Amino acid sequence: QVRLVESGGGLVQPGGSLRLSCAASGFTFSIYDMRWYRQAPGKEREFLAHITGYGDSTNYAGSVRGRFTISRDNAKNTVYLQMNSLKSEDTAVYYCKVDVLGNDVWGQGTQVPVSS
Repeated sequence: QVRLVESGGGLVQPGGSLRLSCAASGFTFSIYDMRWYRQAPGKEREFLAHITGYGDSTNYAGSVRGRFTISRDNAKNTVYLQMNSLKSEDTAVYYCKVDVLGNDVWGQGTQVPVSS
């Protein structure tokens, strides 16, 4: 069974940093691209970052480029999202996603409130 479990969320002050993790199981992690999304209250889910299976290519949404970094450790079946210079508008539930054979699988999400 394909499963994704996010962790690492929590309250952070503006200007602070946080690293999110997404632990994967049930599929051959290293051959699948991974993505991070977020959903702020009252808004649609927003794409943030993408990384290829071997981690050799990444791309980002304009809203987070230069502040967020996606990475992965295929030995640990885990993808990360390093978030720096956080702003109040980054407050959201953060999700990782994988497309396995045409089926999108999402984690349960981890909350990141950015507030002083």
